[in-house]
Amino acid sequence: MDIRQLQYLAALAREKHFTRAAQACHVTQPTLSGRIRQLEQELGVPIVERGQRYIGLTPEGERVLKWAHLILDNWRSLTQELGAIRSRKGELAGRLVLGVIPSALPKVSLLTRAMEREHRSVEFTVLSQSSEEILRNLHEHAIDAGITYLDNEPVEGLMRHPLYAEHYSLFVGANSPYTDKESVTWTEAAREPLCLLTPNMQNRRIVDRAFALANAHPSPRLETNSIMNLLASVKSMGLSSIMPDYFIHVLGKIDGVKAIPLTDPRVEHKVGLVGLPREPLSPLVAALFAAARTLKA
Repeated sequence: MDIRQLQYLAALAREKHFTRAAQACHVTQPTLSGRIRQLEQELGVPIVERGQRYIGLTPEGERVLKWAHLILDNWRSLTQELGAIRSRKGELAGRLVLGVIPSALPKVSLLTRAMEREHRSVEFTVLSQSSEEILRNLHEHAIDAGITYLDNEPVEGLMRHPLYAEHYSLFVGANSPYTDKESVTWTEAAREPLCLLTPNMQNRRIVDRAFALANAHPSPRLETNSIMNLLASVKSMGLSSIMPDYFIHVLGKIDGVKAIPLTDPRVEHKVGLVGLPREPLSPLVAALFAAARTLKA
């Protein structure tokens, strides 16, 4: 068994396609398939369900994949630490994979910029994921760290650092009757033609609970898992949406769109950085948490 075999297996599980996995690993498809067959022979268990195309992993393959993620995570941490030792300045290099809830995506650049100031050779992959996906992917070592809700998710036992508090506004188009109001109640918002995130998103569940507290029962006209689609729908379709109020500041002024604070009830949730506690800790993850501590929560 070697690291490349495990990398090929992880890529196949991620891409769910032999050719795409081979392309991601910069090898031919026969090479990738052959190395995974070698892994099966060495371990003495079937890993991949055989068929004309990729079907999935066997139960044994799923267990091998969990160990592969753990081994690859430790391997990356080892190479990062050795790279820092070899560097005269102790500068880190490598790639951090972050899972981020959609509502926090506009804020990620503040953290990556703080990290880049100290470690210019670090690269990033930022993935939009639900809070449930982030927790699962952390435990499966599919991501290095996550940005998610700290007070609305089972994050006990994880490393965590607060980044900001999330408040909510009603985003309306230029023709909305609420454009001149300083605030809007959740009951009033429920009467609007709404576009919201899909129910599997934690942000949507927060919004639904706020409506329930106000004894309001909206019927969204559009649901999506994309924040950008929400903004576009407000601007071009004349719909209204509920999103974190900081969007209007981070993204800059959006012509024809106004954010009005929501009240009755006033809703607030903490969003922060989370990671798996381990010893030794990945140098990149440790540096990321150090960068997070330099930001004003």
